[in-house]
This record gives sequence, structure tokens and C-alpha cells, in this order.
Amino acid sequence: MIRSVLVTGSNRGIGLELIKKFTAKPQSPEKIFATCRDPDGPRSEELRNIASKHSNIVLLPLDATNADSVKEAVIEVEKHLNGSGLNLLINNAGVMSRINLDKVDADDMIDTFKTNVVGPMQVSQAFYPLLKKAAENNAHEPLTCKRAALVNISSVLGSIERTSVTFDFAKQVISYRISKAALNMLTRLQAESYRSDGILCTALHPGWVKTEMGTERAPLTPDQSTTGIMEVLSSLSEKQNGILLAWDGSVIPW
Repeated sequence: MIRSVLVTGSNRGIGLELIKKFTAKPQSPEKIFATCRDPDGPRSEELRNIASKHSNIVLLPLDATNADSVKEAVIEVEKHLNGSGLNLLINNAGVMSRINLDKVDADDMIDTFKTNVVGPMQVSQAFYPLLKKAAENNAHEPLTCKRAALVNISSVLGSIERTSVTFDFAKQVISYRISKAALNMLTRLQAESYRSDGILCTALHPGWVKTEMGTERAPLTPDQSTTGIMEVLSSLSEKQNGILLAWDGSVIPW
């Protein structure tokens, strides 16, 4: 059983569906930290409704691009954990703009990197002590989510090796693709850095999903994607440390 999990961007799409899946587990985590920029806003109504029915959900504001917001979230999470540490951190919050290579500009690239790369980096750095604490408290466990794990929601569109295969249907999301390639490198570096602390780090491609970002053209429903993700999370081991996995468990080349 994973005792505690934190999900960023949990008010919609894949993040919201992950919160639903964690609450539906036979052994639901003792603490599910559902974070987003504005948990009290109109776009978070469904999340608030779910939280009202599950006492183990803790709603917290967290803007991954704002260092002060991240620090405040860490303080609140630590209060709820009572020294047990954080078992699983899922960096899910992300943005995508549809701009092709001819028209993408510096502002779009910087804004996308700030959310998709700098955000996960800041959140991971800030919660690292709590992940390390969980790993120490569960030192008898192998490298798994039951001990401590950091999962970055990435994309096959960030795979350099698969670029020619995915290029035609994703020519309009240049900054997104480049940012996910950078996130993949961040994941690889985290895996090397945190392995000795007992923290598993991996990147996860959720598939092309029918969300606001993925649009209705996508072949996967949020339920299908997150059902697969939950199975992947339950089976993660040292073999998957520092690699890019798909929602169905298959390995995607960098």
C-alpha cells in the first residue's frame, strides 16, 4: 500500500482521473494530496466534490511555477504526514500550445518550459526531503512506489528517436515536444541523483487521451489511460528507474 501520494494539476484531465483511481483502490492511501493552482476556483468544482466524499483527500493550492507557492505546499503536506514522509510524487501539471515551427517564438517556448520543465524541477526539489524521509522509513522495501517514487508525466512526443514517427500528427506543438524532451532528461538526472536515497524516478507517457489538452480526437479515454497508469505504478521497480514508460507498461526510447 502507498501511504501517501501527491498529484499536481489534479483538478482536470489525467490528474483528476488519478485522484479518482487512488480513492477507489481497496487500500486507498492514507493521504492523497490533490493540488492545483486554484482549488477553490470554478475549474476545480469536480475535484472539490470528490474531496467532500473522501476524508483522505487533502486539497492544496500549488502553482508549480511559483517557488513560494511550492514552499507553502510543502509546509502543509509535512503537517499532515506526521513524520512519515511522502511515498509518491506525480508531476502531472503541464501546458500545450499549438504553434508550428515557423511561428513558435521565445515567449511561447519560455512559458512552456516554465510549466513543463522548471515546474516539475522546483516541485521535485522542494519535496525531495519528504521523499527521502519516506525512503528511510521504508528502507526494508525495494525501490518501488511503496518506498518512495517520483513520477514525471511526460510524452512520447518528447522521444527524439520517435520523432519521425510522430512528426506528421504533432507538427503544431513544437514547444511542448521540446519541453517534454527536456523533462525526460530531468527524469534521467533525477534517477541517477536520487537512486542512492532509495527514491525511484521515472517518466510516464499517458497516451493520447481525450482531455482538454488531447482533444476529442484522441483514441484513449481518461479512464483507460489512468487504469493503465495505476497498473504501471504498482509494478514499478528498479528495472524502470530512469526510463520512459507508456501507460500500458511498454518502454519508449529516449
